[in-house]
Amino acid sequence: MDSEKVELRPILEADRGEAAVFLHECLNDRLSVADWMRLLSPPWPAEAPNSGFLLRAGERIVGVYAAVYSEREIDGERLRFCNLAAFCVLDEYRAHSFRLLRAVLGQKGFEFTDLSPSGNVVALNERMGFERLDTRTTLALNLPAIGAGGVSLSGDPAALRATLEGADAAIYRDHRDAAAARHLVVTAGDEYAYLVFRKDRRKGIPVFATPLYVGGSRTLLRSAWPRVAGHLLLRHGLLATLAEEQILGFRPRAGRPLAAPRAKMFRSKTLGAPSIDYLYSELTLIEW
Repeated sequence: MDSEKVELRPILEADRGEAAVFLHECLNDRLSVADWMRLLSPPWPAEAPNSGFLLRAGERIVGVYAAVYSEREIDGERLRFCNLAAFCVLDEYRAHSFRLLRAVLGQKGFEFTDLSPSGNVVALNERMGFERLDTRTTLALNLPAIGAGGVSLSGDPAALRATLEGADAAIYRDHRDAAAARHLVVTAGDEYAYLVFRKDRRKGIPVFATPLYVGGSRTLLRSAWPRVAGHLLLRHGLLATLAEEQILGFRPRAGRPLAAPRAKMFRSKTLGAPSIDYLYSELTLIEW
């Protein structure tokens, strides 16, 4: 394949619809074109230079590396993030895959995350300087629980708006329209805990909760976890939680460690692994 005939371009607003069709047809047709458009057009404000990069052979898209951008304040510093969100190249053009990766990573001034790398992408990322996050995971059953006095749980938008403060309130505003992000606030007295989670599928069964972010009091969330697990079961139909201790802050009881948790990765000269969560990413934008 003559590399000069395969053109590399940024995905601009006018390209998003065609890129979404490509991802639907070639990467995951269980996700609709509208689902892929949500990935390419996140609901939060950010100065995004593009929605990733694409390859064209003539008039046809033959490869896409979708990227999701955000701006976040961490430890008092305003940082720009680029999340590597979806990677697909047609088999006959695989020789050009590295061009897409270099284009995304060649952008200056960003911290990079890749939170759902698959197959050979993990090893490729490591060659490009990515580190693995600690994704040790406990698979914990979500069991019905008796309510404890003084503790309340709610996923109601009005309750979330009235309770959350500071950075947590901003995170909720940014993600309330993110299709895969679900929100729960736990309150007891003057304390609250804020949980953002998603519904995940394993072996084709969509009955797993995956925590993406914890705000407020982790101590309260831990003490109230039986109630939270019961809520996930009865209100969301989620039979178990895929609980990463790095995100949740503790290991739920009634669980067992996964032998091979899925990889998540980051590349940054500024941040360490404890500063990375799973917000502002494909994990909040699309369910698969």
